[in-house]
Amino acid sequence: MTSKLDQAFSFQQKALDLRAYRQQVLAANIANADTPQFKARDFDFGSALKDAIAGRQGQPLSLTLTSDRHIPASGNAEPVSLMYRKETQSSVDGNTVDMDVERGKFSENSTYYEAGLTFITGRVKSMISAIQGQ
Repeated sequence: MTSKLDQAFSFQQKALDLRAYRQQVLAANIANADTPQFKARDFDFGSALKDAIAGRQGQPLSLTLTSDRHIPASGNAEPVSLMYRKETQSSVDGNTVDMDVERGKFSENSTYYEAGLTFITGRVKSMISAIQGQ
């Protein structure tokens, strides 16, 4: 039973996870709008979601040992590979953050995140209604 529930919500869970991560990336861009030489970053949500569904995201990183005295360790990769955003307006200090673009992307991403939550809420309510026989 649990696996069917997991399958029912798997797509939306992955989509919401990516939306939340993108919100963090966009917030970091906005927070560094006045940082000299900061380069705005983002990722293609559609291709990231396809990779997440196919199971090609967040593979663990293995660290290279250059000495036998090193302690073996591994780390987690970022959920997606971030790309640098193309510069829309050149800046004297080398910063590529365009606040209008960042605010627009942030707002758009927030709207899609809330829509995903609304969809999941509706699905849970319909499942509860079916279980209760109403």
